[in-house]
Amino acid sequence: MKQPFEQAVSRHGGTVLRVCRAVLGPGPDADDAWSETFLAALREWPDLPEDTNVQAWLVRVAHRKAIDVTRSRARHAIPTGAVPDRASTIGVPGGTDPDVWSAVAALPERQRLAVAYHYLGGLAHTQTAELIGGTPAAVRRAAADGLQSLRRNPHLIGLAEEGHHR
Repeated sequence: MKQPFEQAVSRHGGTVLRVCRAVLGPGPDADDAWSETFLAALREWPDLPEDTNVQAWLVRVAHRKAIDVTRSRARHAIPTGAVPDRASTIGVPGGTDPDVWSAVAALPERQRLAVAYHYLGGLAHTQTAELIGGTPAAVRRAAADGLQSLRRNPHLIGLAEEGHHR
């Protein structure tokens, strides 16, 4: 028997938000993608087969919504009041307080997507390869490289040593 939609939101909402943040970076775009994911999921919920892996399905919907947001960003100019006077050391302009999401956002795209969908979204490497292209072995390598880069990030090492958990 299929669970009520509200239970799916409660159970998988955190996973979907982590995936959206990892793919789009922290902020309103990730929050919008999260909302759009569940709006789209609600429309399809009555027709969803009962044997569907709901978490994997929601991660796939989040993937598509993240692509929509990325395409939308490319079409619109981003107004700014001031041009940054220095380059970011972690690849995310304006990041004065690096955290795990900034570190994830600084990964190369393929590694970031592999980490997001495999480690945060819970998809198998095969499913991740279907989403982002390539072979499962290549996705496994990209996820491992991304995770290794995160482990070497001096800001994250400092946070872990200080006992910060976000």
